[in-house]
Amino acid sequence: MEYNLEITDLEKKYQDFHLDHINIKLPKGKIIGLIGENGSGKTTTIKALLNLTDYDKGNVKIFGKNSKSLTKEERENIGVVLDDSFFSPILNVNDMNKLMKHFYHHWNEKLYYDTIKKFKIPCDKPLKEFSSGMKMKIKVLCAIAHEPKLLILDEPTNGLDPIFRYEIIDLFANFVSNKENSILMTTHITSDLEHLVDEVLFIENGSILLDIPKKQLDNEYGIIELIPEKFDTINKEDYQKCLKYKNTFFFLVTSKQEFQKKYPKIEIRKPSLEEVMLLLVKGE
Repeated sequence: MEYNLEITDLEKKYQDFHLDHINIKLPKGKIIGLIGENGSGKTTTIKALLNLTDYDKGNVKIFGKNSKSLTKEERENIGVVLDDSFFSPILNVNDMNKLMKHFYHHWNEKLYYDTIKKFKIPCDKPLKEFSSGMKMKIKVLCAIAHEPKLLILDEPTNGLDPIFRYEIIDLFANFVSNKENSILMTTHITSDLEHLVDEVLFIENGSILLDIPKKQLDNEYGIIELIPEKFDTINKEDYQKCLKYKNTFFFLVTSKQEFQKKYPKIEIRKPSLEEVMLLLVKGE
């Protein structure tokens, strides 16, 4: 299998935080969702793999090559969306096009303006007059329009309403449809990943709690809801985590099939990514 990104045993220590042995392998044509609470280590991971911050240990390969030794031309194959766009607020869409086509050898002006039209973004207004959603659309579009092979996205749907998020997510799905491009995407809005990602990584306090293909998560994991009077119905060894919310206990099960064999009368349902993350982080 060919990988556009390989992170091996990445470590970064701060006084009050430790990014601990992060391992990520992103194949061509795939999307990985790195999810977790704010402050869990998502952005630190992104900055480390982009060499925007030093890391203490580990190795990062992009396109099979050490990330620190990539040439300028090879770096153009990486598209990045960070929290700060670094775009001047006085620029408009046309100004952005003029600048970007001088920065990148493969700037696709037609793709840029076709998507601008699709997103209904005005060309003559300065960025400072745009909503946060419009600004995010511009950042994502500029990351894609120079035709990279790898997208690194830090909270790309943050601040977007549901319609905007749908349009951006559709853009990401089209980006990887050629089976050569890949996306690493961090977010705390887990609903955006439900039908998009191929693999899910849960990060908490600088460590990966769970690394699992999305299909496996859908097929094997389950949620059971029980009232307090029924709590002792399930043995402790038959669930991974438990969390009480209001007057209901929620149990996370990692093998629906095995659970149903043992407890055929208890209803089990498919969990959402938000429920899995909540139970892994807050559950006992």
